[in-house]
Amino acid sequence: MKPNTLESTIQALLAPGKGILAADESFPTLGKRFKELGIPSSETNRRDYREMLFTTPALAESISGVILFDETIRQKTAGGEAMPALLAGLGMIPGIKVDAGTEALPGFPGEKFTAGLDGLRDRLADYVKLGARFAKWRAVISIGKDLPTGACIRGNAYTHALYAALCQEAGLVPIVEPEVLMDGDHTIERCEEVSIAVLESTFEALAAQRVVLQGMILKTGMVLSGADCPTQAGIADVAKATLRCFRRCVPPAVPGIVFLSGGQSDVPATQRLNAISGVAGQPWKLTFSFGRALQDPAMKAWGGVPGNAVAGQKALALRARCNGLAVRGAYTDVAEKSAA
Repeated sequence: MKPNTLESTIQALLAPGKGILAADESFPTLGKRFKELGIPSSETNRRDYREMLFTTPALAESISGVILFDETIRQKTAGGEAMPALLAGLGMIPGIKVDAGTEALPGFPGEKFTAGLDGLRDRLADYVKLGARFAKWRAVISIGKDLPTGACIRGNAYTHALYAALCQEAGLVPIVEPEVLMDGDHTIERCEEVSIAVLESTFEALAAQRVVLQGMILKTGMVLSGADCPTQAGIADVAKATLRCFRRCVPPAVPGIVFLSGGQSDVPATQRLNAISGVAGQPWKLTFSFGRALQDPAMKAWGGVPGNAVAGQKALALRARCNGLAVRGAYTDVAEKSAA
């Protein structure tokens, strides 16, 4: 493990007013989104789309790092430059998603575990050579009748801890991402209860595995009402519940927490981020690591048409600037319109 390298990477990723762009969608996920817009999911289209995102003018003013998919970190731009080198040259840190996706948890209907530990040590070494400086591993926790179970929570916490330890051994900053899904009709109170259980178990496992907390970043969701809950919690209630959960479960040694959008649409995600970030006195740096909440407007504007690249970049730049303001608690409706 190289603590100085980890520390400098973390400081850069958590730079004031900046967040992380999650562009690590798997083939099926990106293919589904392309299909909705009538875009063929070819290797060339995937490369062109991500190159369009990464080369957005002044993107590094609001984006500190980019999480890549395995295909992307190995790709070259249309001009022949390696994608990680492109990002580094533009002032953004290349990262990599290293899990192999989720699978059904045997014996526990409706629950999942994350695959990908086999051969991870060698893959991490390969990613370091390709230019990655941080990594990400995602687990998903569902809320439902009698869900989640303790076995699901503990199992995912254990694999997260092994992943994080292997990353630090390789000199990569691990982003630990236990995601409590928005799917369902649960209340915000139930989401907070489950989030507490998940985070407590995760940090217990990290400590047992001797993961250096100062050398990692937590990526997790906001505490929200379920998407189908008839009563949706307001922005202020989301901020209070989320910070209350963190203060109870996340050790102050963790340098930063980055929020996933987790199915939230773009503007509500920014509004909630702004409310959370506006509460002073937290021991961690708080910022964003959004995927769809940053990308959706850009993908729709681009639509797979080369001539629409500038429109796609403008859409991404708008969302990046707005979320950069939200990290400082300075986002407003006026700022949204001004950024546009």
